[in-house]
Amino acid sequence: MKINDLNFEIVSSGDKRDGLGIEVWLDEKLIIEIFRNDIKKIKEVSTYLNDIPLEVIEFSIEYFKKEIPENYMD
Repeated sequence: MKINDLNFEIVSSGDKRDGLGIEVWLDEKLIIEIFRNDIKKIKEVSTYLNDIPLEVIEFSIEYFKKEIPENYMD
C-alpha cells in the first residue's frame, strides 16, 4: 500500500453525529475515516482494514489537518 494508491474524500454528517471529516479509500474500499465530531467536540479515527502502514495513517492525519478546519461548530 502506497500513498499514491489512496483516494481522499471530504465528508460531512448531520445525522447521529454532526461534523466534518475525510475518508481514505484504497481500491474502492474505505480503509480510514478521520472525523471532527462537533457534538462531542473530539476528533475520531476509525479504521476498516487491519495492518495499515504507519506512514499511511500519518499522511492521512496530516491531510485531515490541512483540509478540515480546527474549530468545532456550535
